[in-house]
Amino acid sequence: MVGFWGRRKREADERQGQADDALSGRARTALVTADERIRATDDELAFATAELGDAATEDLRAALAAVRQHLGEAFQLHQLNHDEIPDTPEELRTRNARIVQLCDWAEDLLDERTEALRVQVERVREAPRVAQNVRDDVDRLRNRLPETRDTIARLGERYSSSALHRIRLTADEAEQLLDFAVQSVELSERRRTAGRAEDANLALETATESVRRATSVLDGVDGFEVEAIRAQSTLAEVIDDSREDLVRAARLPRTPALDAAMRDLDAALSTVSGAREARDPHADLSAVSQANAALDAAVERAQRPLPSLEHVRHDVNAADRALGVADQLINGHRGWIGADARTRFAEAQRLRSELDPLVAPEDTRERAQELARRTTQLADEAVRLAQRDIDSARPDDDDWGGWGGGRGHRGGGPLGGGGASVLGPVLGGVLLGGLLDDIFD
Repeated sequence: MVGFWGRRKREADERQGQADDALSGRARTALVTADERIRATDDELAFATAELGDAATEDLRAALAAVRQHLGEAFQLHQLNHDEIPDTPEELRTRNARIVQLCDWAEDLLDERTEALRVQVERVREAPRVAQNVRDDVDRLRNRLPETRDTIARLGERYSSSALHRIRLTADEAEQLLDFAVQSVELSERRRTAGRAEDANLALETATESVRRATSVLDGVDGFEVEAIRAQSTLAEVIDDSREDLVRAARLPRTPALDAAMRDLDAALSTVSGAREARDPHADLSAVSQANAALDAAVERAQRPLPSLEHVRHDVNAADRALGVADQLINGHRGWIGADARTRFAEAQRLRSELDPLVAPEDTRERAQELARRTTQLADEAVRLAQRDIDSARPDDDDWGGWGGGRGHRGGGPLGGGGASVLGPVLGGVLLGGLLDDIFD
């Protein structure tokens, strides 16, 4: 048995030794790779600084400094592994693991920073092509300017000035943007020739943005004309629908809200249809659509049966009676009532406080009836929960009035010792029964 366990230990030691040797090899390889990566990144930094300037390469420069500092620790640990002082396997294993960790971190950091810089370098190297694209776009957009001026003049005759506010800029301003784009391209080329890479990149980006804004202006003019024609077509359809809606609404039972909605829609139609001056089709469409939607809501409301004022007041009175019963029971047994009953009672009181302004107006009468019935429901629940709390809090041997002692002395009165347990539910039933009778009277 001793030989068996000894052999198992030797096998475990051999496996650990092989793993330690592999880790040591990884540490040496990682150190060499990281050292070569630092030299290569130094060269990339020099080229990037020449093309982009110091400010754009500051992040990579800071990353190289941090990597050098931490790799100094890795080389020191590697030296300790190979000095004349003997080390335990655990010490060697810990140092090699730290070396691998530091080298992996350095590789990841440099990869991240050089990738971010690579995009900028590629953009700089593409600068001549980008500059030529800007010039081509400027020429193409200049050819659109005469047509755009004609379109704006035509729109000014057809639509109001408020409608034309949707066109953010004019053709003259688009032409100014194009001139500025050409000037920015020329400035970028001069700054690049002078070795001022940062200024050159900024000027080229400005030129690209100017072309983009000019394109947006010209496209906006064309798009406005299309959208205005579409709005006019939709407006004609909405006007026809609105006139038919007015005819149908006139056959319904008249209410103040319906009459007001019909007047508003008729006024909107008269304004839009009878106008001779240039108008804003988008604003007209919005006004008619809103008036039409208001009429639809009034029609839908007129077609629903409206509860009478007497029915609503009856529900409010029922809610008041239910609140009175709940108030008497809960406030008369303050020490016995739990949170559930009090919460429902408080919510019922809150709903009741919102009721009075909603009862008379026709538009809010249904809401008042809903709140009144909800108040009654909450008050009933509060009474039920309060009675449950009272019953559960009363001792089992409480005779609640001295009718014959405890549970074991039933002969002292008509209810005996069980009078309390019987009387509680009876009282609850009386209260609830009276409340329900009031509601359905």
